[in-house]
Amino acid sequence: MWRPTARLVPHGTAAAITAVVLAPLVAPGYVLRYDMVFVPRQPLSWEMLAPADALPRAVPLDALVSLANLAVPGWLLQRFVLVAIVYLAALGMARLVPTERTLTRVVGALAYAWTPFLAERLLLGQWGLLLAYAALPWLVAAVRDVRAGRPGGLARLVVAAAPAAVTPTGGLIALATVLVLLPGGFAGWRRSTALGVGGVAALCAPWVVAALTSAAGGRSDPEGVAAFAARAENWSGTIGALAGTGGIWNAQTVPGSRGSALVPIATLALLAVCAVGFHALRRRWPGDAVRLAWLAAGAFVVALAGTGPGEPVLGWLVTSVPGAGLLRDGQKFLIPYAALVAVTFAVGAEALARALAGRLDANAGRVVLVAAALLPVAILPDLAVGAAGQLRPVRYPADWAAVSARVAAAPGEVLSLPFEGYQRYRWNRGQVVRDPAPRYLDAPVLMNDALRVGTVTVDGENPRAARVRAALDAGEPVAGSGVRWVLVRTEPGVELPANVLSGLRPVYAGEYLALWENPGITAASPGPGRRWPAVVAHVLAGLVVIIGAFVVLRGRREP
Repeated sequence: MWRPTARLVPHGTAAAITAVVLAPLVAPGYVLRYDMVFVPRQPLSWEMLAPADALPRAVPLDALVSLANLAVPGWLLQRFVLVAIVYLAALGMARLVPTERTLTRVVGALAYAWTPFLAERLLLGQWGLLLAYAALPWLVAAVRDVRAGRPGGLARLVVAAAPAAVTPTGGLIALATVLVLLPGGFAGWRRSTALGVGGVAALCAPWVVAALTSAAGGRSDPEGVAAFAARAENWSGTIGALAGTGGIWNAQTVPGSRGSALVPIATLALLAVCAVGFHALRRRWPGDAVRLAWLAAGAFVVALAGTGPGEPVLGWLVTSVPGAGLLRDGQKFLIPYAALVAVTFAVGAEALARALAGRLDANAGRVVLVAAALLPVAILPDLAVGAAGQLRPVRYPADWAAVSARVAAAPGEVLSLPFEGYQRYRWNRGQVVRDPAPRYLDAPVLMNDALRVGTVTVDGENPRAARVRAALDAGEPVAGSGVRWVLVRTEPGVELPANVLSGLRPVYAGEYLALWENPGITAASPGPGRRWPAVVAHVLAGLVVIIGAFVVLRGRREP
């Protein structure tokens, strides 16, 4: 049993890491980067439960944000979520490391919560994916509880998997974790595995059903395979970058320190300690260590899938198998590998510290553990202070509230121009961010789901967006697109063809935004349409979480 101090130190470590990483968030406003878009009040719509013409990449995540916004303003919700991600990632790994030494738990916390993976995905704004990152240590611990026959293990498994399953990628990682780690080796494993896999599958039901009922094609543009493939960050190449949990496709979200010539050497030193730690982990986790290693190896293979000889194979898959486009950005599946690295690094550092303490004295062992704890920070110093100031809050201009009020007064579909899914706003310091319109406006927003990566344009899956894009390329007016409103970003450098807005009536002109109305379209509130199956799936997932949480809480109250 832990001493009181031993219980508090992991919490203190997690709090310190969180404070250092997210320090700029003490300023007011919103951090808006790439996929990270929070707004003051995000309305709940049918599109968030099951997009009609797009793939459900943020199902049920967006709906959960809208529900939370009923009680918590967007600026506070963003801080709560980001703090929870970093804090729970550090604390979860500190608790997972099999040791009685408090300092070893500190090593594990830093090895998991101070990584290139977390930094790069945070800078890409993929906080939904990072929920899975934070949840994985808790999920592994819950699976081990089930295998050990501890009461309430299955309920804890479901509750731990719930944050991961709010996105398709996280859901697949949670499902793979249960499938690899849980079966075999204990009494009643078939029943437990069926219940565990069934529970996680139920959590994934919202985005699975939404994908099946969407009009979007499930096949993807093969151009995205190379565009989203893992990439090198220094002289060690792509494999070296992935080995250090980096290698994201977007060079603009890579911390500058990753390009240092010393990073591969430091990564090799870290992996050498991991090798020592894996040998020790096999003794402490008989069977489970090997299972986790297989899971991590599979994650590493998926991360490499879009590179080298795997590129044409993955290209065939994304064009032939619906939903396979989820594998194009393979580096995001590296989470189980990052978990294995963290836990084996902590155990390995402890083994080396014990050996050195036996040869010299106890203080020498402590020095080894302190050095191990600081190694992730030394490798990635620019994760501190909001990734060296890159996570800086801004305020939405008043134009957004004004446009939102006018659209809310006469609901109807909105077309956002320029027709780009990602925009650069002057008021956001020129930082690229996903168009906030679908989350800010209480109306369906038609936007371009094609993505430009360098000189390559990766086509999206929304057929309506493709038709509008073709019409715009042909210079046709958007009045015939069937939308009621056209939202235009009005900043220097933003130009539209002369006749694109022909036939529309201007209703608002601000410093950053202008709103035009299509007089030929009347206001309409879209109904559920074919979305009832998705609603049922959301209810099912919610019931599974509620039941799991109830069992966990009841177990805590029992003596």
